[in-house]
Formats: sequence, structure tokens, C-alpha cells
Amino acid sequence: MKLTTMTQITVDGVVQGNGHATDDERRDGFERDGWAMGVFDDETGAFITQTFRRADAFLFGRRTYEIFADTWGSNEQMRAHPIGVALNKAPKYVASNTITDPHWAGTTVLSGDLAAAVGELKAQPGGELQVHGSGALVRWLLEHELVDELTLLIVPVVLGQGTRLFPEAGLDVALDLVDSRADTKGVTIQVYRPAGRPHYHPARPA
Repeated sequence: MKLTTMTQITVDGVVQGNGHATDDERRDGFERDGWAMGVFDDETGAFITQTFRRADAFLFGRRTYEIFADTWGSNEQMRAHPIGVALNKAPKYVASNTITDPHWAGTTVLSGDLAAAVGELKAQPGGELQVHGSGALVRWLLEHELVDELTLLIVPVVLGQGTRLFPEAGLDVALDLVDSRADTKGVTIQVYRPAGRPHYHPARPA
């Protein structure tokens, strides 16, 4: 399977609180949640739904898994939505050393050697193993060269606070642009494929 990621992100790189922030997210003083709610036009909404529907399996980090399990997995109205149907039908995997008894049906916990476990999933026949949200997991997967395609839904807002997808210091990755478009509300969809490390130009001679 191809491992793909989809992330809703602000212009200044924040991924925290795109919907309603959890109590856990608010502990650090974060108060600007809900910045991605209602900002997508119908075409982008359909694109997001179609993306979920083509998944063969889903992989989550612990926080995103718990949010999804308590919404798409538990709310009957959300379960009936095409995204909810896709999530509840497909196998789900959560990378966690603390979850031992997941309450969302169809979930397998991945712990221990995560790189080996994800590698085994990718080796299975099928189309896509999708990662939604899960910023820390996305960074880890990129670091271990396990991401095949990265989709960013860039919302035209500068938040000024919150957890960013990429920290100030971290792994450097070159990206090849596969697709780029903007919707009628100013959201841009950027699809990239990781392309190894960037090439840097040496400083000019004095």
C-alpha cells in the first residue's frame, strides 16, 4: 500500500485545533481553535470525502485517534456520513505505547518497532494507507522515509500560536510538487512527494 498523509494547516504552519480543541490541547493556553471549520468550498469538501473513501486502511497517532474515535467512531450522525462510513469500515491502526484496549471496532494498536510494523502494512496489497492529522506521527514517518505522498490543505489564516507541523529545528526534506490548486474560498491544496534531502548552494566566496 502507498502511505499518504492529509493535513489541514495554516499559512504559519499550525495544525493544532483545526476543529474544536480538546481539553488536552487547551492546557498550554491554546485558544484559537476552529480555524478550519466552514472554510472549505463544496469542491474541496468533496475532495476530502473522496480521499477518505478510497483508503484501504487508516493509521493514526494517539491524539488524533482518540478525537476520531469519539466523533466519527461514536456519533451516529457522523458515522452515517460517507467519511464516517469509510472510517468505520476500513481497518484502523494507532501508533501508541499507552492505548492497550482500543474501544473503536476494527482497531489494531502498533507499539514497539513502529518502523517495522508500518513497513509490513505498506508491503500488503492495496491502494492507500492514509494518515489524517497526527502531526507528530507524520514528522516521524517522514524522518523514517515511509511517506509516499503528502497533501497539505493550506487555510488562508495566520494563527500566531499552536503546534506547528514542522518545528523550528528538525529534519530537512526535499519535496516534488505533484498537484496544486486553490478553491473559491482561498484554501490551497498542495500535493507533494518526498524527494530525499534538499540540495544546498554553498556560500559565495569572499
